[in-house]
Amino acid sequence: MQKHFLYTFLLCCFISSSFTTTWGFFGHRKINRMAVFTLPQELIPIYKKHIEFVTEHAIDPDKRRYATKREAPRHYIDIDHWGKMPFENVPRDFEDALVDYCEIRCTGVDGNVRSLFGHKIAYDSNDYISIGTQKIPKTEYRKAMKSYIADAYFEDYWLMSCESLDSVLGIKVPDCIQIEIVDSLSEYGIVPYYLLTMKKRLDLAFQQKDASRILQLSADIGHYIGDAHVPLHTAKNYNGQLTGQDGIHAFWESRIPELFAEERFDFFVGGAEYINNPKEFFWDIVLDSHVLLDSVLLIEKRLSQEFPQDQQYCYEERLDRTVRTQCKAYADAYDLAMKGMVEERMRDAILAIGSIWYTSWVDSGQPNVYDLIDFELSEADRKKFEVENNLYKEGSIHGRKHDN
Repeated sequence: MQKHFLYTFLLCCFISSSFTTTWGFFGHRKINRMAVFTLPQELIPIYKKHIEFVTEHAIDPDKRRYATKREAPRHYIDIDHWGKMPFENVPRDFEDALVDYCEIRCTGVDGNVRSLFGHKIAYDSNDYISIGTQKIPKTEYRKAMKSYIADAYFEDYWLMSCESLDSVLGIKVPDCIQIEIVDSLSEYGIVPYYLLTMKKRLDLAFQQKDASRILQLSADIGHYIGDAHVPLHTAKNYNGQLTGQDGIHAFWESRIPELFAEERFDFFVGGAEYINNPKEFFWDIVLDSHVLLDSVLLIEKRLSQEFPQDQQYCYEERLDRTVRTQCKAYADAYDLAMKGMVEERMRDAILAIGSIWYTSWVDSGQPNVYDLIDFELSEADRKKFEVENNLYKEGSIHGRKHDN
């Protein structure tokens, strides 16, 4: 058993260093696995019985980044793109955010495209928006647009007729042929919004007593909660590329856990807790992560100037490849200088994941999970995992990269 665990651990280290994404494969698996042990006696049986599933499938969202461009924005939010702490100008509701942060373009009879609203809807002091001489109350605009958007989310744009714009908002645009609503939100990430969507899906899976769906959604939501706990997932400078620190992303969230998680991190975090306000909870995770961003960057910058240059990077043989990576001594110095920040964020992620699993179970009426323990994946699910895995192995990642 110990030999098997050591082999698995080393293999995960090799893979995650060569194909690092978020928290590394090792980190995500470890976080999901330990979250199982936060669950109460009434809920833990289904997760304990299928602990290998929620562990192994913790990396599915990263694999999906090779399959579709829709996936990448679900892992982060460049919250500093929208302003400064505490980002009160950023709507906590997804539909409100889509309504406020979009561009409405009009194609005229001459074929020219002009913008009716820019990437950020501007309201005047009386909370009206203006198009030419036409004024529309903010509340009316939001209500109408939210009813149009409904529950759908389109990554690229919506198309609507000029007549629809008139019927929805009472806006008449001269010489208009077509209206295009361009999403300018998701480019900068949607992780706190998407977490609430995932939580609602997990609620429904519990209500329907769909064991396969429960476990798949639990594994996925564990991944996204883990990502939200990474400070570099909350900023435009997500890989240190704006401060000459390229590669800090993988250094912080993959290299350090791979080296020290088994050696000295403590992952026993206590029992899961009921979350009264999941939306606020997810946003607090993001904001708590963002508060740590300056320390992540400034400490590494200072350390890189003080630590001997020839001892910062080493070459290691992994899977028949020579890989350049941070030396253990340098990683150790960085981790100690941050006073255990990486361990603390992993611990917080473990407790948060267990708490959301538990909250979904409670919110869905606390179904008897003993009835759900024995199940088999459907053939459709097996094929879906096979397709995603093949695309991961053969394809290229969609969205931004931070594995160098």
